[in-house]
Amino acid sequence: MSTSERRLRSSAWFGMADRDGFIHRSWMKNQGLPHHVFDGRPAIGICNSWSELTPCNAHFRRLAEAVKRGVWEGGGFPLEFPTISLGETLMRPTTMLFRNLMSMDVEECIRANPIDGVVLLAGCDKTTPAQIMGAASVDLPTIMVSGGPMLNGKFQGRDIGSGTDVWRFSEEVRGGKMSLATFLEAESCMSRSNGHCMTMGTASTMASMVESLGLTLPTGAAIPAADSRRYVLAHMAGRRIVEMVHEDLRLSRVLTRPAFENAIRVNAAIGGSTNFVVHLLAIAGRVGVPLGLDDFDRLGHDMPLLVNLMPSGEFLMEDFYYAGGIPVVVKALGDLIHRDTPTANGRTIGANVADAVCYNDEVIRPLDRPLKERSGIAVLRGNLCPNGAIIKPSAATPALMRHRGPAVVFETSEEMRERIDDPTLEVSENSVLVLKGTGPRGYPGMPELGNMPMPKRLIERGITDMVRISDARMSGTAYGTVVLHTAPESAVGGPLALVRTGDSVELDVERRRLHLHVSDTDLAARRAAWSPPAPTHERGYANLYVQHVLQADRGCDFDFLVGGSGAPVPRESH
Repeated sequence: MSTSERRLRSSAWFGMADRDGFIHRSWMKNQGLPHHVFDGRPAIGICNSWSELTPCNAHFRRLAEAVKRGVWEGGGFPLEFPTISLGETLMRPTTMLFRNLMSMDVEECIRANPIDGVVLLAGCDKTTPAQIMGAASVDLPTIMVSGGPMLNGKFQGRDIGSGTDVWRFSEEVRGGKMSLATFLEAESCMSRSNGHCMTMGTASTMASMVESLGLTLPTGAAIPAADSRRYVLAHMAGRRIVEMVHEDLRLSRVLTRPAFENAIRVNAAIGGSTNFVVHLLAIAGRVGVPLGLDDFDRLGHDMPLLVNLMPSGEFLMEDFYYAGGIPVVVKALGDLIHRDTPTANGRTIGANVADAVCYNDEVIRPLDRPLKERSGIAVLRGNLCPNGAIIKPSAATPALMRHRGPAVVFETSEEMRERIDDPTLEVSENSVLVLKGTGPRGYPGMPELGNMPMPKRLIERGITDMVRISDARMSGTAYGTVVLHTAPESAVGGPLALVRTGDSVELDVERRRLHLHVSDTDLAARRAAWSPPAPTHERGYANLYVQHVLQADRGCDFDFLVGGSGAPVPRESH
């Protein structure tokens, strides 16, 4: 239905010839807007997560201007508005604590204002899912423009990747293999342009998720932030959102079950972040698409790894874009993809990738020559994680995929940091590090502490990996044999709370098993003696979070935010 046949939502503000219409138009005119912009053209909200405290998104003012040019050119009326911004590198205790808050901000800003369609500007890890969650609950025509990855880091004549090489360099310093001076020199060489992490970390995974879901224009995930084509894409997205309003192409028509299945398979093929799981589950919950933890294993675990990017491979996002980006991956997956799913540009995802060409088959491998045969996330079950836990095999050590060893338990992250380098710590390469108190409620916010540092005494012996288990998350740039998102978490009395140092823990990824070798009788006695940790937040948003956050296997959304409220025009304010 065209806008000529239906009433634009914004006309309830700008289209009235009465006192309230006078007020709405008159105050907008103090920005120098002529009267004809209120003539019935679609009002396009540009939701900007710009912030100097979010370095990944610090170039978004210019990106927003490119979107505005496209909106004007398309016959729309652009209206930029800010939301809170979540900077992964600076915010404490963790941006995950504030993802739901940002989603609420986005949702209510869209619903409360004269907006007919939305362009979302996001880049840093949590800004992308938070914006989609909020917009999905309103369900207006929506398109996303991500900020793009940084250019490749350059250090001592070679490429280095954000996050992945930070973890590696840090361990080399702790092990005496790299000097502190060299370590500090590398930090100026790693982040050398606008943009988010250029590894296949969470930010790049989220951008790839957006493209595989069909919520951005083709190639939108990988264009470097510093590349002029990023601004061309923003301009074209501004034009396209006006058309989407005329077509009434709402988010719910794009975010279908087949689209979610496509995203899971693409995420496996690119070696995407484990954070993808909690965010996709939360987005699905907002649009009412049934999606469970086991879907990630069933649809993704046996997928081949096609994209040779850190942390699972050797290249970076700049190379991925030059090789052809997400369209090449989707095309390579062939019938594994639902090719008839609609996308924001009005075409199916199959049509969008039909002409995609791979320009470097070392960066994007063909289906018959994958980097690894199986790369998707594995979902574990057992008496240690009755509601599930996950592991990313493509970033783990194959020899540790089946392992049994004694637990070395840390009750808090502070205890872990205090003891991990203690020369008296009784630990060996066969040990299993267990960290408690880092789940959604326990921290609160479920931080990226799952990839615990290796004990210094083991690093000095040349040991680079061991099994680690927690109820935390892990940075998408990290690697190792790390079991994450153990549910229920320890703070609510999940079995992880009952593990003691010396207990035998078994990991068997092939059998999807995570088992604590302690008798049911002993576990029952431990549970009877267990008491929940004292509350650490008794007021404000953190208290709201602890009271209402769902567990990791349900996406860590708030229980009262699952679903949506649509976009009815609110009551008049005057």
